[in-house]
Amino acid sequence: MTTGLEGVAAKARKEKKLVFTSLAHHVTRKLIKESLEHIPLKSSKGVDGIDVGTARETFDQWIEKMETSIHRQSYKAPPVRRVWIPKPGKEEKRPIGVPSVADRALQRSVATVLNAIYEEDFLKCSFGGRQGRGQHNALITVNEIISRKNVNWVLEADLKNFFGSLDHGWLLRFLEHRVGDPRILSLIRKWLKAGVMEEGAYEDSEIGTPQGGSISVLLSNLYLHYVLDLWFEKAIKPRLEGECYLIRYIDDFIVCFQYKKDAERFVEVLERRLSKFSLTLEASKTRLIEFGKYAERNAKVRGRKPETLYFLGFTHYCTKSQKGKFKVGRRTEKSRLRRSMNSLQSRIREAMHWNVAEQIDRINRTLRGHYNYYGMGGNYPALAKVYYLTVTYLRKTLGRRSQKGIVTWELFNKIMDKHPILRPYIKIPYSEFNKYAML
Repeated sequence: MTTGLEGVAAKARKEKKLVFTSLAHHVTRKLIKESLEHIPLKSSKGVDGIDVGTARETFDQWIEKMETSIHRQSYKAPPVRRVWIPKPGKEEKRPIGVPSVADRALQRSVATVLNAIYEEDFLKCSFGGRQGRGQHNALITVNEIISRKNVNWVLEADLKNFFGSLDHGWLLRFLEHRVGDPRILSLIRKWLKAGVMEEGAYEDSEIGTPQGGSISVLLSNLYLHYVLDLWFEKAIKPRLEGECYLIRYIDDFIVCFQYKKDAERFVEVLERRLSKFSLTLEASKTRLIEFGKYAERNAKVRGRKPETLYFLGFTHYCTKSQKGKFKVGRRTEKSRLRRSMNSLQSRIREAMHWNVAEQIDRINRTLRGHYNYYGMGGNYPALAKVYYLTVTYLRKTLGRRSQKGIVTWELFNKIMDKHPILRPYIKIPYSEFNKYAML
């Protein structure tokens, strides 16, 4: 963070109701160039067809016009190119917006400036799209809250079409609580109204913000900061009898309760609260379950299995430590496991005729990403399963490369001695959970 932005952050920290009327001068040519350098070279092109390499080479040619348009409030945000990507484990697809490269750099720059303010305002319960507060932090915070606090009931919730449902009017009202610079507000309005291009056809954007732009994550966090986080902290917690905790990662959130009646009361008012701001719960992904220290015992009394909790790609379940104390266990969620295996098998098939060293290098890069995310304490068996299935599938695929028949295990082991497949490892063991928890 530059000295100027450090000053903005200090003011935001000290004066919680201060409206910043002069921010655009922090969106400098240097910041936009740094933002451009952070965009990977292989990133997709926007509607203008200009790639990242070209945008970097021609930076001096377009930056002056961009700077002028920002301060004159005449900047024209190009439409976002819409692409569709598959949803994990489903046939339906998710729309992703791809802004033009130069516009992406400007969005990132404005987000950097606004983050100096909002990082001082956002609450501890908010994760995702924030520096140093990623998925692992959210997962481990959930683990520590359920393990250490008086938690017996958990509401698992997800918002339906969240990014496509944001109300522009409410969003701008929330923004104006802290931002009074008309140049920054003008840019936000232009991005919200930029529209979408798909197969040459233009579509207006009256509601929502497309996923994909740097500014979208900040705006979504801002929206839920006012709609959910502050409301829960200021209006809900003081009215409940027992302990309660909110953990939110973008639009996925869970709420932990000590008492069932508190949880049921919250569910009733939550739907009304969300509807006021044009949001609805995804019914198939929202449920209240008994989960905590006594859940397993109570389930056995009723002749049932204890319920499991799904959050950020993991299935969480009630178990005990070697000393007989309650702890939260976790394993890779089944649909995510299938998704990972399908991806690995697809990569192995695509590289079937590459030389073995290149194939295994590609496989290891994919496995490393999988282990780095899912390698949390208690999840080693799921990682080992991915490793075993990868080894088995690779051996069969190598045997299909010619008419000489299958590759025997003896021959395959010799190949593995020379080019080993990355073995599973735990990235974050239980002993390091305290480093990641943000209670």
